Amino acid sequence: WLNPLFKIGHKRRLEEDDMYSVLPEDRSQHLGEELQGFWDKEVLRAENDAQKPSLTRAIIKCYWKSYLVLGIFTLIEESAKVIQPIFLGKIINYFENYDPMDSVALNTAYAYATVLTFCTLILAILHHLYFYHVQCAGMRLRVAMCHMIYRKALRLSNMAMGKTTTGQIVNLLSNDVNKFDQVTVFLHFLWAGPLQAIAVTALLWMEIGISCLAGMAVLIILLPLQSCFGKLFSSLRSKTATFTDARIRTMNEVITGIRIIKMYAWEKSFSDLITNLRKREISKILRSSYLRGMNLASFFSASKIIVFVTFTTYVLLGNAITASRVFVAVTLYGAVRLTVTLFFPSAIERVSEAIVSIRRIQTFLLLDEISQRNRQLPSDGKKMVHVQDFTAFWDKASETPTLQGLSFTVRPGELLAVVGPVGAGKSSLLSAVLGELAPSHGLVSVHGRIAYVSQQPWVFSGTLRSNILFGKKYEKERYEKVIKACALKKDLQLLEDGDLTVIGDRGTTLSGGQKARVNLARAVYQDADIYLLDDPLSAVDAEVSRHLFELCICQTLHEKITILVTHQLQYLKAASQILILKDGKMVQKGTYTEFLKSGIDFGSLLKKDNEESEQPPVPGTPTLRNRTFSESSVWSQQSSRPSLKDGALESQDTENVPVTLSEENRSEGKVGFQAYKNYFRAGAHWIVFIFLILLNTAAQVAYVLQDWWLSYWANKQSMLNVTVNGGGNVTEKLDLNWYLGIYSGLTVATVLFGIARSLLVFYVLVNSSQTLHNKMFESILKAPVLFFDRNPIGRILNRFSKDIGHLDDLLPLTFLDFIQRWDLAVLSWLVSNS
Repeated sequence: WLNPLFKIGHKRRLEEDDMYSVLPEDRSQHLGEELQGFWDKEVLRAENDAQKPSLTRAIIKCYWKSYLVLGIFTLIEESAKVIQPIFLGKIINYFENYDPMDSVALNTAYAYATVLTFCTLILAILHHLYFYHVQCAGMRLRVAMCHMIYRKALRLSNMAMGKTTTGQIVNLLSNDVNKFDQVTVFLHFLWAGPLQAIAVTALLWMEIGISCLAGMAVLIILLPLQSCFGKLFSSLRSKTATFTDARIRTMNEVITGIRIIKMYAWEKSFSDLITNLRKREISKILRSSYLRGMNLASFFSASKIIVFVTFTTYVLLGNAITASRVFVAVTLYGAVRLTVTLFFPSAIERVSEAIVSIRRIQTFLLLDEISQRNRQLPSDGKKMVHVQDFTAFWDKASETPTLQGLSFTVRPGELLAVVGPVGAGKSSLLSAVLGELAPSHGLVSVHGRIAYVSQQPWVFSGTLRSNILFGKKYEKERYEKVIKACALKKDLQLLEDGDLTVIGDRGTTLSGGQKARVNLARAVYQDADIYLLDDPLSAVDAEVSRHLFELCICQTLHEKITILVTHQLQYLKAASQILILKDGKMVQKGTYTEFLKSGIDFGSLLKKDNEESEQPPVPGTPTLRNRTFSESSVWSQQSSRPSLKDGALESQDTENVPVTLSEENRSEGKVGFQAYKNYFRAGAHWIVFIFLILLNTAAQVAYVLQDWWLSYWANKQSMLNVTVNGGGNVTEKLDLNWYLGIYSGLTVATVLFGIARSLLVFYVLVNSSQTLHNKMFESILKAPVLFFDRNPIGRILNRFSKDIGHLDDLLPLTFLDFIQRWDLAVLSWLVSNS
């Protein structure tokens, strides 16, 4: 079923539309909601039991049944690996004692061969079947976790946004969740490894007696060593993640403020800042890489050490080795070697890293969310905003409340104007209605869907139309009405591509007033029930301000519930109610006529400051303007949103038109030699690579020669008893010191060369990662501003987070594994044909 896809890929470059649709059970929404349900139950259970919720427990409850079935595959496969050497040994014994007249032995040999063939088929089928399903399990867990992180990010409260950063969230989504792909592959070997070791020990005891305990003792010594490696990995992983978060956070700030940096020629200063953060991060990565190198070296040489100790003990006890005995013992150790010395340590390492990632994700998921209470329409269908005796604190440690004693009710068709000096609490009042400022006393009851227009307008990377539609279906009449009401018609005529003009994720091609009107148009097009407008008129001139107030607020939204924060006193006459705030308290509430009769001087209300923005009431407290994800967005609890792509592709006649966003260049075909050359040259001088090649060759030669020497020794041992003329037997003396000395030397060489090779590979390739990171960042700083207008921040950050993460961790490990297996295959072929 993949052949049609391969044919397309052979003819041209594969595009996203060529790929098959994701299976329903693998869709992000399905997987995320499933795991989210278990997490919500776990949070509720923890609250009832006065405990801290455990994300690990929620994951286990969600996936334990399907993952447990895969353990049966592991059990059968590892059992076949243990049984296979026994029957191989039986067949070798048959040929050693071959008797052409013994039909019973022949039939028995056929039976052994049948069982051996069956075991081989089981290994061939179950091995790939197991790894396919565990990788699917890891993929599903990763996708579900990404869904939960995205969902949480969109629901974070204002206070919670001050406890996390964009860099940290990017790191969770690019690095931490990838640990789940790896941990599911090896997790079953935590129990399969010890069980297989016990079974192999029993079989070896039957084959070579007490000598097997010496080899298993070495194996047992290696296990605590792997556990120690796991703990160190976990510690270094936590520290590395902290430094990575800091680097990504700083990178985000640099890219966001690149215009200011270039304007003041601060490139060198920020380059030094990022370089220092990267150095601290790379020092931890290098330590963990050295640990990983030692871990891989222990796997590389563990089986050799075990076999060496076993047969050294065996011959020193006065036993004679034979080819069949050596073959069975080595094969049994080979069966357990991969599981106990690679999969089991890898399981410990991956579990340690996964635990750290789960803790980091759990901490993020436990951050406070926006209050979701009273968001649905009541049973009578009446829409309203009701605030009664409301008091709240941004900072709970503060003695002075941010808002105190507020009470008002706004119904459909009413406009509530909120005025007051800077710092009076106007934006905080909107935060309370949004649910971002939790009450310490009183209540806020909101019935209806909310659209919020922030004081700081924003746009995302896409066409101007897609910024207005925000995922809604394009309706020409309604769209043109919104464009007219928000005074965007002339602006669209001036733009080269009209409303299909591509704008950057920071709206760099639009002026501040244009962004403010796009921001307002986005909210108006959503057709919500309640509109919260945080001083949208201050960003435009007087004429446009009058147009927006009269056509948009008073006409288009005349049937809606509207709360307008403003400093434009000339518009207060049209308000149904006016609320005056000062120092978080309600000075007075009423209509414009009532205020005139009472003699209130509106001009004196704003004498404190005429700035257009309101600062947070508590220093250091995050406000709506600092929100990264949900600020300025239309928040609808009852409407479902299709993808932004669908809305952005609507043409002027509701036909599909492609969005002309800047796309990244993709390499086609095989990876060229120049790419490998640049990668390795970034790590070290060519002389170092020559030395590395020689060291790797020496390690593999010693590895293969050790097996060859043991086989040579066993063959010489079998030739000790010779028959001479006269029918007598003469026993030749074997120089044990010579054979054992060579065998010991080859074993020591295998260990030393293996360790040196692993450490040098990781040193060179981590250094390559550091060099490429620095060059990439230097190129980013030297890039023109147009580059940042055409490329979203997320795309650039992805290169510095996920891709650099692969260079730091995945690529060195993959490269070392590749050269080990390549050299082993070549040398094994040479030895077998010699």
